[in-house]
Amino acid sequence: MQTLHAQHAAALWGYSLRLTGGDRARAEDIVQETLLRAWRHPQVLDQSERSARAWLCTVARNLVIDEWRSRRSRVEVLTGDLPEGPDGNGTGDDVDRRLQSWLVAEALSRLSLEHRAVLVECYYRGRSVAEAARALDIPEGTVKSRSHYALRALRLVLEEMGEGP
Repeated sequence: MQTLHAQHAAALWGYSLRLTGGDRARAEDIVQETLLRAWRHPQVLDQSERSARAWLCTVARNLVIDEWRSRRSRVEVLTGDLPEGPDGNGTGDDVDRRLQSWLVAEALSRLSLEHRAVLVECYYRGRSVAEAARALDIPEGTVKSRSHYALRALRLVLEEMGEGP
């Protein structure tokens, strides 16, 4: 736990501070609760540093969302426009997008080379099945099959990481 705290507490606090709109006390509470949950889930300690940080950030984000939802259910304030956030769009999408890409990259790294290659060609490079088959020098049917099983494997990996249903 000391190693986990030493490696991630500062980054987690900064992330929590952004999520709470600069509220230092709430950010500290979020970090404390996140680390407590990591202590209750020792498998986090066995993960790579990137994976552990992604798990911690996901827990922190979920805590803030849960807190926001419970507060919103008590008092709902209607506004005409969304307030602008630090990224200028009022949603914090950039942080969520980065965290999500980090999680997907970690999950992809856990797949076999064949599955990863098909997903990269089809989904990241936007190639058709025929184009991916030519790039990977495999039949089109193999691309379709690997893509199907790679997506299933990716879903399982994400669920193991605490993301998904």
